[in-house]
Amino acid sequence: MSDSDEDVANPATTTLEKAEKPAEARADAEESAFAKTTSAARYEPGAVESETVPRFWSVRRLPAGLAAALLVVAAGVPLYDIVSVRAERPAAAWRRRLADELAARSLDDAWVALGAVAAMLLGGWLVVLAVTPGLRGLLPMRRGDDEFHDRFRRAGIERGAAAVVLRDRALEVSGVRSVRVSVGRRRVRVWAQAHFRDLDVVRADLDAVLGEGIGELGLARQPALAVQVRRPARR
Repeated sequence: MSDSDEDVANPATTTLEKAEKPAEARADAEESAFAKTTSAARYEPGAVESETVPRFWSVRRLPAGLAAALLVVAAGVPLYDIVSVRAERPAAAWRRRLADELAARSLDDAWVALGAVAAMLLGGWLVVLAVTPGLRGLLPMRRGDDEFHDRFRRAGIERGAAAVVLRDRALEVSGVRSVRVSVGRRRVRVWAQAHFRDLDVVRADLDAVLGEGIGELGLARQPALAVQVRRPARR
């Protein structure tokens, strides 16, 4: 019997082989899509315009208190001893010893250099505190339409609260298993794990949902968005 006769004799086999080929192709496509482990993208702020709003300045009570206490001790104790000497009392032993040490030690002495470095570091620390606003965990929000109230009232949101809001929005996306969000002044970084659906599709949905969520936060400066989606580690 020839091959053509066998094909005619077995039409079910030929039909089954043709039906199996599309099924195998779909299975290979699904397997290759699931084998992809990472999908990442970065986007700059969209159509929402950023507004120039000054940052919140920290009161810095602790550094100010420490600096004030140090100045009081450094100026008050010698002043008290000088007044005592003017009142015909003997100078304190610590002041006489300090004067002798300063007179005996040269500028290249190790203790003199160490004291100078300590004073320089302390002064630099105070200068940095004076010229920087602080409160890095508080993001300023856009001003309202009422200019009168804006002069006396400002709104802000903590980074942790903004991260929680965006994380809850991201968990609503189908296929997302877990999300970690880090909110900064210039960029929002998102790390997500998706246990089903194609990673690029999940990332596109996260881009849309998180972009809308960032806009609804009402931040004065719209941060960029960086999203990375991975498959969970296989056990």
